[in-house]
Amino acid sequence: MAEPPTLRCAPESLTRSEPLIATASRVQRWMIVEQPGAWGVDALAESKLDPDTAAALAETARAQGVRVLLARRRAIQRRLGATRTVFLAHSGAERWWLEQVEVDAADPKALLTLDLGALAFPDPTGAGVPGPPSLHLVCTNGRHDPCCADFGRPVMRALADAAAPDVWECSHVGGDRFAANVVCLPEGIYYGRVEPELAAGLVADYRERLLDLDHYRGRSCYGPLVQAAEAFGRSHLGERQLDAMSVLATEQRPDRSVAVYLQQRDGVALEVVVARDRSESPVPMTCRGGPGLPWHYRLVGIGSL
Repeated sequence: MAEPPTLRCAPESLTRSEPLIATASRVQRWMIVEQPGAWGVDALAESKLDPDTAAALAETARAQGVRVLLARRRAIQRRLGATRTVFLAHSGAERWWLEQVEVDAADPKALLTLDLGALAFPDPTGAGVPGPPSLHLVCTNGRHDPCCADFGRPVMRALADAAAPDVWECSHVGGDRFAANVVCLPEGIYYGRVEPELAAGLVADYRERLLDLDHYRGRSCYGPLVQAAEAFGRSHLGERQLDAMSVLATEQRPDRSVAVYLQQRDGVALEVVVARDRSESPVPMTCRGGPGLPWHYRLVGIGSL
């Protein structure tokens, strides 16, 4: 008798109504490398990029705290042109920027000449030209997790059909079970469970500096508890303007909760107290890996100062 089909991680996460809140990866420094073709589980090491270059780039990126993603314009893109596009980004809490660099596609080691240490600073490196107003990355890395392809590719097709600008497919961004995942740079905004019919509107809103709070996973410059507090604060105020909330301070409480003090632009200051608990039972974190115990974030209290 045939085995019953395995429930994939993203539908299973949706079935149990797992919250998206505070699930964005913690990243402030990014390097997005144009690399068409198939990507493996470890995209940088398992692609058609020169292996020696990939290994050296991975080592430098680890040392500098830089997240390297591979990207392609469309699934049908099979080869590079004369140049390879590289995006460098800094996603700070108060300062952010996006730079575009073109390097010789015939010389993969040209990637190693870019100064990744400069991504720690609040001003562009000067290695290229200013990037587009925003860059939208849709994870479609199906060999890392099938859900990324199953849910990401329809979103990518919908955005292509809508002629949405500056949209690229990318390798694994974190949170397979929340596919389809979209990351918006330079601010480092993570969205999850993005439906194809809503994708174009989500991207258009982002270009107008508006967040989609229903799909908001968090902002990558913050740790998880601050992500949770910021999301709870935005929901409390109905605040969608991307630039309208600032984190003033955090305070650890004796009961292990954390108070996060937020300031709304032209508005109120909030004290948001949040706590987190481990899931009581193991759940599928990915389609390929074993079960895990994710954190759940809860609002303890919220009020104006």
